[in-house]
Amino acid sequence: MLRRGKKAKTPLSEEEQLLLYQQKLLAEEEMAKKKERLLSQFLKDKLAKEEQNSALNLNKINTQWRTVLREVKTKELHKDIEILSQTFERVVDCKDSVIKSLAKDLSEAEEQYAHALRSHLHNIDQLLALQRRRLHLLEESYNNELEVLTKEFETERKTIIDQHEKEIHYLQDVFMAMEQNYIDSEYESKLEFQSMWDDLKNKNLEEKHFLRIQLENVVEDLWRRFQEALKNYTDATEDRKIAFETLKVKDEKSSKEIEAQMKKIQKLQEAITISKGKIMLHSRESEDQNQYIRNDKELVLIQLRKLKAQRMQAREVSQENLVKLTLESNATLKALKKIVDKGEKILKLAEICRKYETEEEKVLPFYSSVLTANIQEENEEQNPEELTMELVKVMADYVGMENFWKRYNKVKLEQLSLQHRRAQLLEINGKLREMLKQYLDGISVSDEVLSKFNPLFIVNHQSNLSQPLSTSTAQSTYNIIEAAHIISHTL
Repeated sequence: MLRRGKKAKTPLSEEEQLLLYQQKLLAEEEMAKKKERLLSQFLKDKLAKEEQNSALNLNKINTQWRTVLREVKTKELHKDIEILSQTFERVVDCKDSVIKSLAKDLSEAEEQYAHALRSHLHNIDQLLALQRRRLHLLEESYNNELEVLTKEFETERKTIIDQHEKEIHYLQDVFMAMEQNYIDSEYESKLEFQSMWDDLKNKNLEEKHFLRIQLENVVEDLWRRFQEALKNYTDATEDRKIAFETLKVKDEKSSKEIEAQMKKIQKLQEAITISKGKIMLHSRESEDQNQYIRNDKELVLIQLRKLKAQRMQAREVSQENLVKLTLESNATLKALKKIVDKGEKILKLAEICRKYETEEEKVLPFYSSVLTANIQEENEEQNPEELTMELVKVMADYVGMENFWKRYNKVKLEQLSLQHRRAQLLEINGKLREMLKQYLDGISVSDEVLSKFNPLFIVNHQSNLSQPLSTSTAQSTYNIIEAAHIISHTL
């Protein structure tokens, strides 16, 4: 029984396995946190590097853009001087032709825009269908994995419960068998002791009764003979002597018989004491055996309690794992939903941004790097980084983002160039408004106009009008050129 109790301690290995599994989970969580930290550090470093590169590129583009603008400005000024030398009718005709050409270009641009919009919407629909199929496949794989995990959990739980019930039934059967054996052995020992005790008691009573009867007969015979001997003695002396001698012999025989009977009685008493000692020894052995059986029973009960505690602990652990699994599944579902919402938002923004793309951007959405090999080597020398295996793996995961960063940098550069151009146009617009106001004030006569500088008010062949700006600056036209076009042809 003690060996069986020791073998029942095998579930302790499952607890150790659970502890090892928890330690592995903690190690994996630490690795994930470490990877996230490395990823965030890598992204921060990459963002800083991109900001430096964008600042450097912005400075280069500004310098080259200024030179290009100066050249274009000089050309435009020369053309404006030639145009202003012509007549007003020529200017009107030119403007009419420009308007017609612009209307034609506008119609063509609208047709191109409609065609591009249709192609863009078609591409967006294809991307949405592809994303939906991908999400459907991911959801199916997640549901399949969840069903497999639940099935494995239920089967493992059923096996553990069945094994526990089998062990409980086995221990109960062993306990019942031990109790039955103990009851049978106790009953048999009691019966044997009672039978032996009754046999010895009956035998002693029979022997005692037999000896008593025999002794009474002997005493009566002796008394009768003594009376006869006494009578014969009185009758004759010789007869008395003969009787005396015979009586003496008989007396010796009877004394021997009495001694033999006394020895027999003594032997019987010794046998009784020996049987009593054996009975006491058997009672002690039975008590020891009963105590041993009680100890085994206590050990079995202790093992049973331990098994119950282990079962409760395993049930709690399984319940905790199930709760953890449900929480993680809910968290993953929420994260996937957020990713889907983010993807839809990105697609909507891409659709909106697609409207503002030029033909060149539609044909060539990505541009090659403008940095030469020498500049890249200088940047690497200025920002040395020790590439570890983990960092290389993280960088490999983000190789697909290079085209995104290219488009982002391109858009950022165009935004900055457009802001610069807008500031210039606002300045020119302010100057033109001021000149137009001066011109209108010159052709109208009023107190307010006369109180101010007026080109029609001439005294001593001199006008009180402030020195106007050059006509080339006032009536100059500007050609708008896209930054992407300038960058692709100059850098």
